[in-house]
Amino acid sequence: MSYPELHFEQFLGEGSYGSVSLYTYKATRNGKTLYAAAKTSDEKHADSLYREFQILSELKGCPRIVQCYGTKVQERLNEKRCLEYKFHMEYAPGGSLRSFVNHFKDNKLPDALIRDFTRMLLEGLAIIHGHGYVHCDLKPANILVFPSCVYKNGAWRSSHELKISDFGLSRRDGDTSWWQPHRLYAGTPIYMSPESISHGETGKGLDLWSLGCVVLEMYTGKRPWWHKEYKLEDLKNCHAPLIPREIPFEAKLFLMTCFSPEVDDRKDASTLLNHIFLRGDVSKITESPMTGDNSRKISLELEKLRERLSGMRSICV
Repeated sequence: MSYPELHFEQFLGEGSYGSVSLYTYKATRNGKTLYAAAKTSDEKHADSLYREFQILSELKGCPRIVQCYGTKVQERLNEKRCLEYKFHMEYAPGGSLRSFVNHFKDNKLPDALIRDFTRMLLEGLAIIHGHGYVHCDLKPANILVFPSCVYKNGAWRSSHELKISDFGLSRRDGDTSWWQPHRLYAGTPIYMSPESISHGETGKGLDLWSLGCVVLEMYTGKRPWWHKEYKLEDLKNCHAPLIPREIPFEAKLFLMTCFSPEVDDRKDASTLLNHIFLRGDVSKITESPMTGDNSRKISLELEKLRERLSGMRSICV
């Protein structure tokens, strides 16, 4: 099978394990200019690149996962006569979620958009976890934004779709081989969970804790732990990022679930898709209902979560 000729356009960015560049190519049917991103790594970080390509290949066709192109990682000598490794993937015109929020006042997204984005991320995590993987580095910089259009109320309206990217640090669910006393985290420290920092546990709960950090960041416009100087000891003592009182009540419930010290209490991505935070009329920002059986159930759930958090913090070491 022959592939279209790619033309370098510009350098997009660089991370810990490689760089990303933008390329253009011509569509074979109509000659239209199309775009692709290329991820390149040196020999030192080739294992991470191959791991990422393998995982993306398994997740091809999943709408909430960035898609890779081709059937193998390309190897070649660069201009410095050093081996480099590369694969191509779809280009996100909207950039990362990290850059997307800069278009909004105080870097805060509207409540309805946050709920919609949270649903998309949970859909992506459900797919990843269903294939037996844990992302391990979910954060706004690793979430890509794709502009789209939806037909609503008799008219086409602009919209955005999220896709999870950057699987270079991903591991099999339950894999603890990466953890060492001098290497206490797999991904980015401020998005890691207590059990991953303390014991190197790599499970679905890690991604759900990280998701809570991302949701919190979309509401506050600030990274988690903005209220204090972040220290790994905070996580070892089962502390969680501060949840501001002004965010919607359902969002607080959702975040408290994501930040539960007990991994099992975080549920799983598929279950959280049915959370009250993602149900009903998302255009309404509601506080705790004041009447009816539903209000008592919600208030009881919130109180139990608070007691559990308080109790766990007092016994964790």
